[in-house]
Formats: sequence, structure tokens, C-alpha cells
Amino acid sequence: MSSITIVRAKINERIHAREVRLISESGEQLGIVPRDEALEKARALELDLVEVAAEATPPVCRLMNYGKFKYKQKKAHSKPHLTHMKEMRLRPKTGTGDRETKMKKARKFLEKKDKVLVNMLFRGRERMHAERARDILLEFAKELEDIAKVEKIPTMDGRRMGMILAPK
Repeated sequence: MSSITIVRAKINERIHAREVRLISESGEQLGIVPRDEALEKARALELDLVEVAAEATPPVCRLMNYGKFKYKQKKAHSKPHLTHMKEMRLRPKTGTGDRETKMKKARKFLEKKDKVLVNMLFRGRERMHAERARDILLEFAKELEDIAKVEKIPTMDGRRMGMILAPK
């Protein structure tokens, strides 16, 4: 349906105008018709006659399934999913089995539409092998590329290297 916002609309017999400008369910103008005739058309099509512009002369009414319309309107205004940032911590010496476990967990977060911050933490001389850590992070991203895109490439920040994955 079109983007019509109706607040406390008059429907069916609650419409008191003698004549109404009638609009079909598909949005086609059917012209100015007596209210009773418009109500008959609505009943014949098993729809409701809904007043969408009361201030117009004559008032504009539309044929629609009002219950379905209200449901869609309520769904449109419902709270959207809030994206959370989940963190996965790795070290250069983290084994492949542990990395795969963390990858599965990251996949679950991404499927729930959460972003994942993958941090590679360094201790002591581990920082000397930053290229190896970057390769591990890029491999992590490659394994998850079917459901995630790299939002922030791996960058060094003090004793950690971070990368952000966002759901596709």
C-alpha cells in the first residue's frame, strides 16, 4: 500500500458525508459517489471504506482491508534491530582449532546482524610478526565472506590489531 498515515480514521458507517471521492484498493480514482453506494462496493469486495482525507470536499475515502492496513502500519513502526558490536580476541599463537571455534561464534553474531570486532592482541616480541597477524585476520574475514564484509581493514593500534566485520 502507499504511505498513508491515518490517525483515528472513520470507517464504514462512521463516515457521515453524503458523497465521497472514492479510491479503489489499487489507488485508482473511481470518482465522486454517494456514501451508500461506496459502502455497497466495499461490502461486495469484502473490504472496508476508510476516510483518508476528512478535510477535503467531498471527503476522500479508500477501499481497503483496514485490519491488514493497521497491522502493516504497526509493523512498520516497530523497533528495528539494534546492531551491537561483539568482540573476538585472538593472539598470534592461537591454534587453528581455537580460531575455528571463534569463527563459528563470529558467524552466529553476524547471522544475528551484529558487527564483530576481531582483535589480535600482542605481548612482548609478538609485535615483530604483525604481517603474520594481518594474514590471520584476513583469513578470518575470508572464511566469513559469505555472510560478512570487512568494514574496517586490519589496523595496528598500540598492542592490538583490529578489524571490523559487518553483516552483508
